[in-house]
Amino acid sequence: MTALQLFRLQAVQNPVYRTYLSHLGVNPGEIGTVEEIPFLPIRFFRSHTVAVTAGPFGAVFTSSGTTGTTPSRHPVADLSLYRESFLNAFSLFYGDPARYCILALLPSYLERQGSSLVYMFDHLIRLSGHPQSGFYLHDHERLHDTLRSLAAAKQKTLLFGVSFALLDFAEKYELPEMDLTVMETGGMKGQRREMVREELHARLQASFHVPAIHSEYGMTELLSQAYSQGEGLFRTPPWMRILIRDSYDPLSLLPAGRTGGINIIDLANIYSCAFIGTQDLGRLLPGGAFTVEGRFDHSELRGCNLMVQEI
Repeated sequence: MTALQLFRLQAVQNPVYRTYLSHLGVNPGEIGTVEEIPFLPIRFFRSHTVAVTAGPFGAVFTSSGTTGTTPSRHPVADLSLYRESFLNAFSLFYGDPARYCILALLPSYLERQGSSLVYMFDHLIRLSGHPQSGFYLHDHERLHDTLRSLAAAKQKTLLFGVSFALLDFAEKYELPEMDLTVMETGGMKGQRREMVREELHARLQASFHVPAIHSEYGMTELLSQAYSQGEGLFRTPPWMRILIRDSYDPLSLLPAGRTGGINIIDLANIYSCAFIGTQDLGRLLPGGAFTVEGRFDHSELRGCNLMVQEI
């Protein structure tokens, strides 16, 4: 299904998106290009059920949120679509999960219910088939012993973790050089001071003895992920596309090289909304890669605030 076909379907069948378009005065039948499609502000996943069906749902994924905020909720009608999306994307960038021992260091995600990230890595861990693959939570000593064992066996290994947990681990242990990919999913989750990507990656590279730190870019509201294999340059699978909107005019798009709000088309979001205006700032680069530069403050929607309040 093309983006325009999916837009026309969701503009009718998704009540929240339909109402939002109505407040914008947009006639879906008059939208002729992808660039003309209005993107639903991501905040609606916190206040409404964004779905084309009333259920039943295979799962409802939730965000961690921060103190005093309402978490996002993403009802997923068909979990097989999510599995197909994340498996195909992982295979596209990293190959067969069975090539790796996959280690996950996700304490802030494992300690709550409804994490789409935990669901994804639980599936990848099982597909890896390696006896030492698994979640390591706060057990840094066992993780250290596992990594040394895998280094001795010359086993190809993927260590995936939230940034603060990787830093906590890296500061405790000296690791041998090995066939290791370290991938962070960003965020300090209030556990440590925030730091720019260059500083974070430099510290992790030095501790893990790897030439680059990889990154995953995904969120509760999506069923697809983009990956960076170094230098913060993210690339998407073919069914996912990034556009950059003007920070002061959310319905206008910016050319490559300009910083603005990240809009995401995720064609795996068939049963929710495939056109999401995030709270992240970024830039498109020549060749299709993009960067993530930061986040908006609470005034991110500017010209759309009244419409948001009315829905």
